[in-house]
Amino acid sequence: MSKLSPIINVEDLLKLNPLEIILIDARAGINAEENYKAEHLKGARYVDLNKDLATVEDPANGGRHPLPSLSKFSEVLSKLGISPSSHIVIYDDKNGSNAAARFWWMLRSAGHEKVQVLNGGLQEAVKAGFSISSEKENFETTEKYPISEWKLKTADIEEVEKARNNSDNIVIDVRDKNRFDGLTEPLDLIAGHIPGAVNVPFSENLDENGLFKSSKILNDKYSEVLKDKSSENTIIHCGSGVTACQTLLAMDYAGIEIPKLYVGSWSEWSRNDREMATKKSE
Repeated sequence: MSKLSPIINVEDLLKLNPLEIILIDARAGINAEENYKAEHLKGARYVDLNKDLATVEDPANGGRHPLPSLSKFSEVLSKLGISPSSHIVIYDDKNGSNAAARFWWMLRSAGHEKVQVLNGGLQEAVKAGFSISSEKENFETTEKYPISEWKLKTADIEEVEKARNNSDNIVIDVRDKNRFDGLTEPLDLIAGHIPGAVNVPFSENLDENGLFKSSKILNDKYSEVLKDKSSENTIIHCGSGVTACQTLLAMDYAGIEIPKLYVGSWSEWSRNDREMATKKSE
């Protein structure tokens, strides 16, 4: 059986039997859960970025969205009615860069293969005529989901420190250019970037319609960015380990082995008296 594409287009989603998939609404931000309750794709279950996909504590120790414990994530999956055989389709309203790709990465890292992110998200589904609902979705929970480890590789702050000074490695910052350059910082305390990192904004993975570019275009792009760097020597980060997952999703879609995720990202780095850079300082 061929590998399931990590991205699914809405026309293909509409062909699936709703009873044979689990649809997940992963919108995040202010009033996300209220927005879900007011209007969501029919059948969708809600996952909360802060409560379910992270353990928010001290940003200086793990960033703003550190991974939850394996036990907690297992409970989240069981609460959502997800079992190892479930076919899961996730959407958000930010082209996968909100929390859909983060949940996808976490599921893949837990060893779950049948998981896809909806191309274009909520907006594309609504435009295609997908049924909308404001009703409470009723579903059964499952037995505790078995997770023994995070299977996808991550990098901690010390590894990033070593990698940024090593020509065999590449550290990629996927935030927008103004944040990377230190011109603006809407979320963290200090503006700038990790010295030695290169800026490849996650928004460049999308076309003018907010859909992922073709796998070939993305493969050509990242093959040029990475050159001869292996996934083992490649670290992807963002502000807090969420939008970086959209780039990891794009790379997987492009047929490139998923690199390491620096979960703490800029939110951790900038709170630990590490060397920082801006466009003016380099």
